[in-house]
Formats: sequence, structure tokens, C-alpha cells
Amino acid sequence: MAHPKRKISRTRRDKRRTHYKAIPESMAKCQTTGEIHRPHRAYWHEGKLYLNGKVMIMKEEE
Repeated sequence: MAHPKRKISRTRRDKRRTHYKAIPESMAKCQTTGEIHRPHRAYWHEGKLYLNGKVMIMKEEE
């Protein structure tokens, strides 16, 4: 394995790490239900699974 010849300073190390950021997830609003959800994902709303504004699965009630 390769080993550094000199110690990398904290400043140099931190300059490299500045690009790693925590960014909030984007959210979308369904035009059918008005529910806020992650885009391009199926989501449950009132016992129904929606995808692209259409019902995919209806939950059976016992």
C-alpha cells in the first residue's frame, strides 16, 4: 500500500472535506391527493398506495 511521505495538515485535510455536505431531501406535492412525498416514490395515503397520482394498491380492512 502507498504511504504518505509527509503528514497532511488539518487545513489541507479539511479543505478536501468541504465538499461533503448534508443536503435536505427534495419533496414533491401530489396533484391528486395534495400529499407531500419524496419524488419518484410510491407513498401511502388513507390506506391507498399512490404512484404518479394513481392508486396502485388498496389496503384491505379487516
